[in-house]
Parts: sequence; C-alpha cells; structure tokens
Amino acid sequence: MTAPIIKVSASAAEISTQLSVDVSRLSEERIAQSGRFVVAVSGGSLPSILSKELKNNSSVDWSKWHVFLADERCVPNTHADSNMFLLQKELLNAVPIPASQVHPINDSLLTSENGTCSDAETAAVAVDYKKQLESLFGSNIEFDLILLGMGPDGHTCSLFPGHLLLNVTSTSVAYLIDSPKPPPARITLTYPVLNAARHVFFVSTGEGKAEVLHDILVKGVVYPSGLVKPKSPVVWYLDKPAAKLLGSIASL
Repeated sequence: MTAPIIKVSASAAEISTQLSVDVSRLSEERIAQSGRFVVAVSGGSLPSILSKELKNNSSVDWSKWHVFLADERCVPNTHADSNMFLLQKELLNAVPIPASQVHPINDSLLTSENGTCSDAETAAVAVDYKKQLESLFGSNIEFDLILLGMGPDGHTCSLFPGHLLLNVTSTSVAYLIDSPKPPPARITLTYPVLNAARHVFFVSTGEGKAEVLHDILVKGVVYPSGLVKPKSPVVWYLDKPAAKLLGSIASL
C-alpha cells in the first residue's frame, strides 16, 4: 500500500488555504485532460473548511465542475441536517457551477422529513443516486477527487465501525436506516467507488481526532477511514491538535 501524504497546518484556516491551492491545481489539471472535474464531498466541518478560501479562488473554472455527495442523510435538501444544504450554504451559493451539474438526492422520494425513513424510502433514494452517478460516468465510476472527513470513531462517509456496509461491494451507493449517529437513514458511496477515485483528500481537525489518527496512521489499526485506498496516495490535511500523536510522520 502506498504511504499516505500527511500535511499538518497550524489551524483550520491554514488548511483552507492549502486546500484552495491543491484543489484548484488538481481541477486545472483534470479539466485540461478530460474537460471536466468531478468531485464528491462529505459533510460535517469539511464544507466550511474547504470553502473558506476556495470559493474566492479566481483560477477555478467552476463551469466544468460536477458535484456529488459522498454521503447524505435522508432528509429534504433544505433541511438543516442535509449535507447538500450545508454544501450549498458554504460553497455552491457562492460559485457559478451550473445547477444541472450539482447532484443532490431526489428528496421527492421521501415521505419522512426528519431522517427516520423506512427501508423502502431509503433504498429508493440510494437507487436513484446510483442512477445519477451512472448518468454521468456510465458503469465506470471514477471520481477525480473525493473530499472526506473522519469522525472520532474513525468513520467516514456513512461507513461506521462494525457496520455491515463496510463489506458491501455489489453497488456504488448503499443505504442504512440504523446509523449510530442521527439521523438514522442515510445513503453512502461504497468502498469500490471510494477506492476507484483518482484522488482522496481527508480533512481532520481537533484533539478529539488525535488518538484514532494515531491508530490508523501509526499503528495500522483498521477503521473505516483507513480502508479508503484510492489510486494515488491518500492526502490527510490535519491541524496541530489532530496531529499531535503522529510524531515524525507528520510534517509542518
């Protein structure tokens, strides 16, 4: 396995600056090569950190971007718990990505509004999202970049420690109605898609992540985040508190 790249910054604000440089450079490269830049983004604190500097980066050709969600809660896209709502607020409302190139879940399939969806509802959302992916990629789903966060328990996307979804390889989009974090009903990209990506960037901040980062990056303990192994080395963007247990493998 290729060793990850670990980039440690003094603060989340400095991570935002580094992300703006790295994402814009990768965007430029892929647009020159393929005419588009296709990304997936998870929720949590990531959209805010990602967007702080990137949304003002004049070198980005937003018209060529296509944006998907790495995972989503099964709530309306205007709900405060929605990852798309957060991404719209932090980035998409500020940049000129064509609406047809932004891919939220089809929330018209939901009858529940609080994330306590039935198995059938959640399955229908997952099937529809898979169709959205295939409408752009066909059968070969290969993201240019997937941007992920990590929970204190080592989860990423909606792939939680010990959950059956960790073993799903038969579909690009899986669903669950028993998330250990509310809301319970969610969809998520699966490992075959995460690991087929050209690049994966993880963003993780705060002392509360330090121990699990040490487990993953130093000790090799298996957590969902550590199972992400794309075509190029995973890049970890950490602040000093998150990196405090990494010793010599972390560089400023």
